[in-house]
Amino acid sequence: MSQKAMHDLVVRTASPEDAPACGKICYDAFSTLNAAHGFPCDFPAPEAAIGLLSMMFSATGFYAVVAELNGRIVGSNVLDERSVVCGVGPITIDPAAQNLRLGRKLMEAVMERASQRGAVGVRLVQAAFHNRSLSLYSALGFDVREPLSCLQGQPRERIVPGCSVRSATPADAEACNALSRRVHGFDRAVDLKQAILAGTAQVVERAGHITAYSTHLGFFGHTTAETNLDMQALIATADSFAGSGILVPSRNNALLRWCLHNGLRVVQPMTLMSTGMYNEPAGAFLPSVLF
Repeated sequence: MSQKAMHDLVVRTASPEDAPACGKICYDAFSTLNAAHGFPCDFPAPEAAIGLLSMMFSATGFYAVVAELNGRIVGSNVLDERSVVCGVGPITIDPAAQNLRLGRKLMEAVMERASQRGAVGVRLVQAAFHNRSLSLYSALGFDVREPLSCLQGQPRERIVPGCSVRSATPADAEACNALSRRVHGFDRAVDLKQAILAGTAQVVERAGHITAYSTHLGFFGHTTAETNLDMQALIATADSFAGSGILVPSRNNALLRWCLHNGLRVVQPMTLMSTGMYNEPAGAFLPSVLF
């Protein structure tokens, strides 16, 4: 990047008014990248990306930044601050403004924010076919933790014997958070509370105890379970999965094989990366696209 371009680049906190421009860039960036590699776009239309960023740019628990070049918005990034571990994304750059190191600047801005807030770790999920983002995140100190398979479809097996699936209630929050701490070493209580209030959260009961929960079975929801059996019970109830699909850790061969045998298909490969605290999960899990 030239000295003049560096001088004209500004990274600032996003406002709700930035969402339409950033959402359009987000859609264009993902559609261009994914099409170049033969994958469907993560957003069905620009309006979906605009709606997502409108929520993130205005909701409590998210910190967003935009990059401006010569006074024009050319990219954005978001930090999910709802837990002691933060999640990054979506980070997108205008396809017409590539090769200006904007991605690094946007990442450094949210990493600095996470450090200032005392986050014990930062995580993200990247498209495994995107070599440049893998290189950037690795250079910034992120380690590859899990290869992921994004799956979509309707399971053939609709019931798992011995497991009961129902909508989560506020009274379930303590048990769900305790389960998350056992499996991951930390909880995502704010995320869970919001999902319960929104009516998307579900729990699994087996032998009289909550053995799994999901904030939303889809791209932006996370799921935690004691065992693969409990995870299968949740997945089996879904008619489809929100967004591009659920993110199944590919190293969990038994769960991935069960999904494939039950009619789900792989949409795209992805990668979970982290910096800071990371405990090898002591159970089954599906991360969200943020972490």
